Amino acid sequence: MRDIAVTLVIFGLLPFILYRPYVGVLVWSWLGYMNPHRLTWGFAYTMPFAMMVAVTTLVALLASKEPKRIPWTRETILLLVLTAWMFMTTVFSLYPWVAWEQWDKVWRIVLMTFVTMMLITDEHRLKMLVFVIALSLGFYGFKGGIFVIQTGGNHSVMGPARTFIGDRNSIGLALIMVVPLLHYMQMQMTRWYFRYALMGGVALTLVAIVGTHSRGALLGIAVMLMFYLLKTRRKFVALLSLIPLALVLYTVMPDHWFQRMETIETWQEDGSATERVRAWNNAFDLANTRFIGGGMRALVYWGGRDSHSIYFGMLGEHGWVGLGLFLVLLFFTWRSASWIIAKTKRHKELYWARDLAAMIQVSLVGYMSAGAFLGLQYFDLFYHLIAIVVMTRVVVQQRLDVAEAPALEEAAVRGVVAGGARP
Repeated sequence: MRDIAVTLVIFGLLPFILYRPYVGVLVWSWLGYMNPHRLTWGFAYTMPFAMMVAVTTLVALLASKEPKRIPWTRETILLLVLTAWMFMTTVFSLYPWVAWEQWDKVWRIVLMTFVTMMLITDEHRLKMLVFVIALSLGFYGFKGGIFVIQTGGNHSVMGPARTFIGDRNSIGLALIMVVPLLHYMQMQMTRWYFRYALMGGVALTLVAIVGTHSRGALLGIAVMLMFYLLKTRRKFVALLSLIPLALVLYTVMPDHWFQRMETIETWQEDGSATERVRAWNNAFDLANTRFIGGGMRALVYWGGRDSHSIYFGMLGEHGWVGLGLFLVLLFFTWRSASWIIAKTKRHKELYWARDLAAMIQVSLVGYMSAGAFLGLQYFDLFYHLIAIVVMTRVVVQQRLDVAEAPALEEAAVRGVVAGGARP
């Protein structure tokens, strides 16, 4: 029954995508983050729904009369360069059979990132996209938080199988990144019951992160929450959402959870932690051996270890150049978010953009901190956040140009009059 329901919903949305292409980006995001087909047990489980939606979106985009422009900013240019570099490292990969399999996923993510920037072009669409992403991943936060409370934290929160977020470490990172987006959604709500419902959702998601039993997620949530409290304009509301987390930690989580988390301090004696250090050394050696790195997924075969880090993953798979491009892309995205915050401070009508940029920075902090212990360098959400920052900056710049136009015209007229009055 669940298979039929999911299939009917997705096929029912295809005509809307043909009529409004940007709906395709929303549906593709829903499928990519919530993975509703992975919650079924029959024919829908392996149906290529994402490909169907992507193809329909591309057809609708080509047929649409909307402007078809990619905003060529430093971020988009660098993303294109990074993608070209990753393609080159795939071509010359040490283990091409696994590299091409991974590349087949990555190029689709990058393609839809650029499609997102072509279609999500105004405030309404930006908010819709953020809300879809927040609720799609938030579903696992709400569900996971309730699961932790019901089971006393004795079992790990997991994501849907055969997805980017299937294991406890990956779902932990994803939920860390989505907490700021849920908080942003809460700030945009005008009805009190939606605001309180989302505040409860944030609290449950924080509980779910702890319930993953992931030590990397615990470190990530600690860093993210510190920055979260610094960046939000509603600090009291943010603090309220932390109360359930504290209560669950001290009244629900079992002893073995605390014992596991305590191994962070004695990581030298922990096999999992020392394995990560060996994996990082492995990536370092591979990058120094081959200038272009080993190619996607090469580390698993080169030394029998995954990268266990977005940074060492880029280093081992794409060399020092690939890591440099990745870090600069992160830096440029951060700077553009800071530009949005600075430019919108005096424009109350643009506070939505200011809050969005601030919460994306918090999300990036979560990605950079928790990602240091997890090889999710190709996670869709990171690239989606880049697209959202780029388009938010474009929209803000357009609004500022319109707002400043009368003042510039008045100044020009004054200049002409003053010039004409001279003897």
